[in-house]
Amino acid sequence: MMQRIDLRGGLPARADLLRLMPRAVGDVSHAVDAARELVDAVRQHGAAALREQAERFDGGAPEHVRVPAAEIAAAVAGLTPELREALDEAIRRVRAASAAQVPAGSVTCLADGAEVHQRWQPMRRVGLYVPGGKAVYPSSVVMNVVPAQVAGVGSIALVSPPQRDHGGRVHPTILAAAGLLGIDEVYAMGGAGAVGALAYGVSEIGLEPVDLVTGPGNNFVAAAKRLVRGVVGIDSEAGATEILVIADDTADAGYVAADLVSQAEHDEQAGSVLVTTSPAFADAVEAAIPERVAALGTAARLQTALDGPQSAIVLVDSLADAATVSNAYGPEHLEIQTADDDAVLADIDAAGAVFVGPSTPVSLGDYLAGSNHVLPTGGQARFGSGLSASTFLRPQQVIRYTPAALAEVAPHIVALATEEQLPGHGAAITERTARA
Repeated sequence: MMQRIDLRGGLPARADLLRLMPRAVGDVSHAVDAARELVDAVRQHGAAALREQAERFDGGAPEHVRVPAAEIAAAVAGLTPELREALDEAIRRVRAASAAQVPAGSVTCLADGAEVHQRWQPMRRVGLYVPGGKAVYPSSVVMNVVPAQVAGVGSIALVSPPQRDHGGRVHPTILAAAGLLGIDEVYAMGGAGAVGALAYGVSEIGLEPVDLVTGPGNNFVAAAKRLVRGVVGIDSEAGATEILVIADDTADAGYVAADLVSQAEHDEQAGSVLVTTSPAFADAVEAAIPERVAALGTAARLQTALDGPQSAIVLVDSLADAATVSNAYGPEHLEIQTADDDAVLADIDAAGAVFVGPSTPVSLGDYLAGSNHVLPTGGQARFGSGLSASTFLRPQQVIRYTPAALAEVAPHIVALATEEQLPGHGAAITERTARA
């Protein structure tokens, strides 16, 4: 039974509303201490720590931490035609959508001989995390690698946990997806330690430090990303997945139930939230959930997630209130299924990705919508955004002034430098204008 939160009769103040949002008890902050121990161990002991952590958490250390090229090639060759076709189509769609995210350069002419050029420089080297604990995610290979390639990143390292069922090797479907994309630097490592390895490097296995770490994972992975931020860049703290559905009584209860279930099967800490104006519709959705849970092999995990404090049905007076609740929650995935989806969408300002209408479920975005499924979780969509080609780009301004253009603004520079009591700044200008 999902908990109910009744906000009819008027929404509380923003601070109180934020506190009322359903969240997992064990969030990223609770994982920081454990993640720090794992990251520090890898920083100090390198490959030995990675092997020890693989034995402890993954059921066995890999024979080769860096995956041999022949193993990647064999994985590609072993793909079924159906899966290869699906991966190729996902790559095509994500590549097309990512290309639209690369900004064009520009030149601003402020006066004769005074120009500011705006350019976008790709990261030199990035590390991409692909989870593999409770399921296999070749789609996450696509979602991480393609935008980095579109952005022009020259060096890409990919990490994914070794799998007990595959003799301590990375899952072959993960390797196959990497191989289809031309990625040959793949490491069998996972969890917080893998994030630390990407950030600090592990010389004995040839892993050079990266400049940016991206990719989804559990709360320990998210906590490790928090710890290495500043040493490297990160995309976001993408922890346990979540979905929020805004629906009224015109929506299909079966669709909504199926979508809440679809995300809950990722993890026991996954959050599924329905915000609706109709108690009767809420009852219909809740009644439709058990049969859908029972039909899946992930039923135990699903039930834990749906019964947890991070999942809820929220009752509100209006769709405007529903949008306010959603914006406070800041969902990773937001679905809108109402009589007037565009009106609701106009009120949304915080969501990792928005899925509009009954034919646009989150599962579409997980695989083949063309959008990226690496998105901020835990309310971070209120100030963060999903992975994109722009994640791998740094905006840089290049300034070019002629002697005449510098002389034109010299008095203003000297006046400001004098006011700020920085005479050397002014002197650097007059040194040049005096010789003109």
